[in-house]
Amino acid sequence: MKPILPKSGGAKTSFYLCRNRADDFLSPGSRIADDSRYWRWGDDNLFPYALSVLSRRSTVHRRILNDKAGYISGKGFSCDPAQKALRALVESANGTGESLRQVFNRLAFDKLLLGNAFLEIATDPGRTFLSLFHQDATRCRLAKDRTHILLHHDWREFAPARAQRLPLYPAFEKAPDGTLRSVLHYRDYEPMFENYGVPSYIAGMNVSAIAYKTDRWNISRLDNSFQLSGILVLDAEVDNDAEAENILRKAEARFAGKPGQVMFLVKEAGEKEGSKFIPLSSDHEGDWKDLHAQAGADLIAAHSWFRSLSGLDYASGFSSERILHEYEVALNTLILGQQEELLEPIRGVIRDLLQTDAASLQVVNRPPAQARPAYMKVWEARKIDGLPYDEHDPLQQRFLSELTRP
Repeated sequence: MKPILPKSGGAKTSFYLCRNRADDFLSPGSRIADDSRYWRWGDDNLFPYALSVLSRRSTVHRRILNDKAGYISGKGFSCDPAQKALRALVESANGTGESLRQVFNRLAFDKLLLGNAFLEIATDPGRTFLSLFHQDATRCRLAKDRTHILLHHDWREFAPARAQRLPLYPAFEKAPDGTLRSVLHYRDYEPMFENYGVPSYIAGMNVSAIAYKTDRWNISRLDNSFQLSGILVLDAEVDNDAEAENILRKAEARFAGKPGQVMFLVKEAGEKEGSKFIPLSSDHEGDWKDLHAQAGADLIAAHSWFRSLSGLDYASGFSSERILHEYEVALNTLILGQQEELLEPIRGVIRDLLQTDAASLQVVNRPPAQARPAYMKVWEARKIDGLPYDEHDPLQQRFLSELTRP
């Protein structure tokens, strides 16, 4: 199988979708990077670039990624108010003023988009503070020793002297500013892939490309004012090919439209013939619409997601009951599991470095539609939902309105 070659350049891209077919939704890359220092992420080390570009081209694909990341990061975090160090970390995860929810949301998005996410950890030799930073996963590669992560701003032009090297947690190394640094590497499991994870929607890659191309087809029709495609035969007497080519270029610039759906031919017509336009009509517009709709449905299936949570059923009416039902299913089958997968290592870091019990650190989950009255207490809502509750627990004495404020 030959790799896709982007229209904008001759460099190979990092992964394969179809045979001998050019696609311009992939990011062009090169093979000049020295891969003796790291494990390549994709055939030419630019697989994350291709996934990122595709997510910016396909509307349904991007909507699902945004929504899933939002649900996984929830509305923030709750914790034991007596744990002051824990509360401070929730409110300000690092020196840039980012909250733990902001860092967590970016981790969730990277993991959903790329199947990998990276969290940088900073402390000092005395373990007197803890800062957590999200690192853009497209900048990260696993070093050959599998004990470090290399960070570089542009892997298409890798320069070892400009790369940053961080040890994988629990190892720490001193940074130039005197702090100790480490990095957590999250990755989705996939058989046959040892160094990097693979996104869960991998089976929907071609479908995402179809959704993008059907959108692009509609844009091209709009650019041409929905005019018919066809062949314009020009009656002209020319002496050589260069003169014919010049006539064609001038006609194309004036009449072809954008991006150009008219083919021009120059021929010497007979006495009874002249210039004429031969329309090329198509009766398959319905097939394109069905293809676009099917691509959206397949994308939802590839993401293991739900239509009402993707905003695709609003045209047929807003059903809060269905949204709440599908949210409950998503919460128990996907959201809670993803939250724990991301949060458990963070709890471990807090416990090890701050010597603080982080068991109370939990994501605040809020349904997209109001399920319980705002005046209900937490323990009352848990009782109705059949969950364990303690009506004497101070945390469960809070009203739902306190947890659902924006």
